[in-house]
Parts: sequence; structure tokens; C-alpha cells
Amino acid sequence: MAIITLTEILNFAIISVALGFIFTGMYPSRPKTVYDQMHKRKFSIRDFKFALAVVAPAVILHELGHKFVAMGFGYSATFELFPFGLVVGVILKLVGSPLLLVAPGYVSIGTEAFTNAFAYRIIAFAGPAINLILWLGSMFLLKTKIKLTTWQHSALKMSKLLNMLLFFFNMIPFGPFDGAKVFFGPPS
Repeated sequence: MAIITLTEILNFAIISVALGFIFTGMYPSRPKTVYDQMHKRKFSIRDFKFALAVVAPAVILHELGHKFVAMGFGYSATFELFPFGLVVGVILKLVGSPLLLVAPGYVSIGTEAFTNAFAYRIIAFAGPAINLILWLGSMFLLKTKIKLTTWQHSALKMSKLLNMLLFFFNMIPFGPFDGAKVFFGPPS
């Protein structure tokens, strides 16, 4: 059994590009100048690369957390693309919605995991735990006195905010969210 399949790598590439597009301009890679205010652009490749560099790792590492912890318990686990969730995010971006709802994919875990409530809960918490670590790590780096470039400072600020939101959003104890699986265990 391969650790990561070629299909999963392709799926991660697809969601990375989509997330980069969806989050482009939401948190600019540098402070806006007077020139930027006077010459508004529809799309900035620089902001796209910035969004891609910050958002994609938060989501991909979250999903890999689920996958590798499930595999650590001996269960099969595969990352699956959720096209509908990506399309909704892209459409909301295109219409200029102030609310973004993006569900790019999920990890499909073998049904044998449903028989072990402890493993099921740990696997569910693994993704949000990654976001918690990235959130606290970004916060820590921002509070240290190390010299950061403007790009690094902006990336850490966006990472801190994004990973905090991902952590709390995923820990909602309702429906298909990780929080429901953590708090209530496998379905009966």
C-alpha cells in the first residue's frame, strides 16, 4: 500500500490551485500602496502565490493529519477530492461574497475504524490538531523578536488567523464536522 498515491498528489495540486485562487487578495502579501488603491487589479499573481503558500499547507496538512494517524492505527485512508465543495468556494469568490465556504476534500477511512471509538476520535482530532499547532506556532513566531520580512510577517499573520478559524470551525460538534466525531464518536 502506497503512503500517498499519484491520484492523491493530483488532488492536492488541484485544491492548492483552487484555494490559492479563492483566497487571493483576502489578505494581501504586502501593504497596499496609493498606487494599488488607484489602479485596482482584478487578479494579482503575487497575491495568488501568497495565498497558495499560506492556505494550501493549512488544508493539506490538516487532511494528511487524518490520513497518517488513520494509517498509524492500521486503517486504510485515502484523500478524496470534493469537487462540489471546491466549486462552491470558487463561485462565492467570483461573485464577491464576503462569506467563503470551502470544503475541498476529505479523508476516506476504512470502515474498520468505526469499531474502535478511541481510534475514531483520535483520527478525527488529528486534522484540527495540525491547525492548532500551526496557529500556535505562527502566534509564537509573531511574538518573538526575530526579524521578519514584510512577506514573512504577513504570511504568519494570515497563517495565525486562518489556522485559528480552521481549528474552531472543524471542532464544531455538529454533522460531518471533525468536532462531532471527536465528541460523539463513531455513528451507531
